[in-house]
Amino acid sequence: MSEMITADLVDLDLSADSKEAAARSLAERMAALGRVTDLDGFLADVAAREAQMPTGLDGGIGIPHCRSAHVTEPTLAFGRSATGIDFGAPDGPADLVFLIAAPAGADSDHLTILSALARRLMDAEFTAALRATGDPAEAAALVRGEDATAGSEEPEEPEESGEAASAAPGDQPFRIVAVTSCPTGIAHTYMAAESLENAGRDAGVELVVETQGSAGFTRLDPTVVAAADAVIFAHDVPVRERERFAGKPTVDVGVKAGINRPAELVAEVREKAARGERSAASPTPVDAAGDEGDGYGTKLRKWLMSGVSYMVPFVAAGGLLIALGFAIGGYEIDQAKSVAEHFAWTEAASWAALLFQTGQLAFGFLVPVLAGYIAYGMADRPGLVPGFVGGAVAVTIEAGFLGGLVAGLLAGAVVMAIQRVRIPPVLRGIMPVVVIPLISSAVVGFLMFLVVGKPIASLQGALTDWLESLTGANAVILGVILGLMMCFDLGGPLNKVAYAFAVGGLGADATDGNLKVMAAVMGAGMVPPLAMALATTVRGKLFTRTERENGKAAWVLGASFITEGAIPFAAADPLRVIPASMAGGAVTGALSMSFGATLQAPHGGIFVVPLIGLPWLYLVAVAAGTCVTAALVIVLKGMRREPAGTAAGAGTVQAEPETGAKGGAGSPDAGDAAVKVPASVGR
Repeated sequence: MSEMITADLVDLDLSADSKEAAARSLAERMAALGRVTDLDGFLADVAAREAQMPTGLDGGIGIPHCRSAHVTEPTLAFGRSATGIDFGAPDGPADLVFLIAAPAGADSDHLTILSALARRLMDAEFTAALRATGDPAEAAALVRGEDATAGSEEPEEPEESGEAASAAPGDQPFRIVAVTSCPTGIAHTYMAAESLENAGRDAGVELVVETQGSAGFTRLDPTVVAAADAVIFAHDVPVRERERFAGKPTVDVGVKAGINRPAELVAEVREKAARGERSAASPTPVDAAGDEGDGYGTKLRKWLMSGVSYMVPFVAAGGLLIALGFAIGGYEIDQAKSVAEHFAWTEAASWAALLFQTGQLAFGFLVPVLAGYIAYGMADRPGLVPGFVGGAVAVTIEAGFLGGLVAGLLAGAVVMAIQRVRIPPVLRGIMPVVVIPLISSAVVGFLMFLVVGKPIASLQGALTDWLESLTGANAVILGVILGLMMCFDLGGPLNKVAYAFAVGGLGADATDGNLKVMAAVMGAGMVPPLAMALATTVRGKLFTRTERENGKAAWVLGASFITEGAIPFAAADPLRVIPASMAGGAVTGALSMSFGATLQAPHGGIFVVPLIGLPWLYLVAVAAGTCVTAALVIVLKGMRREPAGTAAGAGTVQAEPETGAKGGAGSPDAGDAAVKVPASVGR
């Protein structure tokens, strides 16, 4: 492997008068060495990266960089300008220009070297040596880090002494965790990390940085995150697994702020911590493939949920459009001509057909989106193409929802297998855009069309036929099963499986049996939050103050078919809330199926009552399940407190609602207090 920078890639008399001319001059040196295959294509990628955010840094540094399919191997060119070139830095033109070119599929070893350069640019001795040298070979050696006096030492070594000096004996230093990231993950990510670490040492705090860059993404130790007093996000792309940092004082800025004013960020986050400010991190839509210590079952759950999380918006939009089409135009609207061929602006039937056909198109994406984002959860972006292809094959061969699940898992597994193969450097640049999509899509297409697809399609057909045959007692049993699944994990994987089963049937063919299943599923899913709201209203003394506040919101959540509204209650007291919820869900599912209620919409709760067949009986089924669950929860919680007949016991129960103030909704503090208090007086 050739060195990333040589004397041939150094220009100590860079005569360019603009950043575009500087990039071209340095890129021509790369092209002359065969490291850039298409000069104009590469410069277009550099310009696109520059358009996202200026690459000028304080201190007279310009660092244009990009990942490009036109680069054969990681390469760095250095130019020194006597007059200075404007790269958009706040303090003026840059006289030191580094052009970093990384292949689209660059390996982590080379990118680690590039990140080390980015860190050394924060060292004044290093930049001074580059300004003083008159030998291109010496400049190249300095950039490669071969001169220890030029600031190439690892910055972590003085950290311990700095921390030790900052904290008096026996004192715990203030602890900060930070995350840095930029669009390409090559330069600014690591420069911000270096600046923050230096500022932390200067301020006498313990600061640890997680760099989410192209050289790899290594999660901070969960114990380090848990022990941190505050968080700094310096990023221009979404922070991965942001939810890990929820509940801590947080400063959230762009990556350039992490480079240019790290001391201010450290001071700001310390002030927030002193004021007791807390912020909640928004969960990312796609869970990572799982921590290294996770078991296969945990990883599988995360993969499946990543697909479901992206599928649900298509379900809501497409399903409601279909339902509105039926409501306006009747069931025969599915026989209407294409609105592209015939549309009358004044006819309700045409508008109904427009809504129905648009909804059908949205529904057509359900299985491909599910498969694509399951593969994404497993293998990141390289999994998208084979995942969508596999999902489309599942639709073509009528393998349905089950086919989409299998296609997504196959696509992710194939891409992960390809990524483990050692690739010659010459091919790395085309791996993510040509090789991986080509091979993985061909393999997944073969497996889905000729190996696993047909058996899955047969199974899907058998399930559909069985569903259509259910009448009387058998239909009631199905309603019970669906109700139990919807209420077992309150929005978790089992809940989503039951929901996806109902939606899949609704999307495939709006038959009477499928519409009954959809009604039973939605009704059962409304029960847990409605029941918790009712229980907190009827016997508020059995619940903490925070739970009573959550109960008010649960009325709206339950009425809107958001089963997750019951999660705070289940988290605090799962052994009572979950069984009671399952009982109520089973009652609602059974009654809905026995009444023969139907539902044309996949979501909406009470707001889609006009789209429900036999709406009054349906509401009776929901109310019955709600009452059963609320009654069981009250009885179980009441039994827990009945033995507390002494004055001390009564006093303890009276004080218990205040525990919610500490833990918040569904907090372990509140739940533990609720369970442990009666234990002190016997059971």
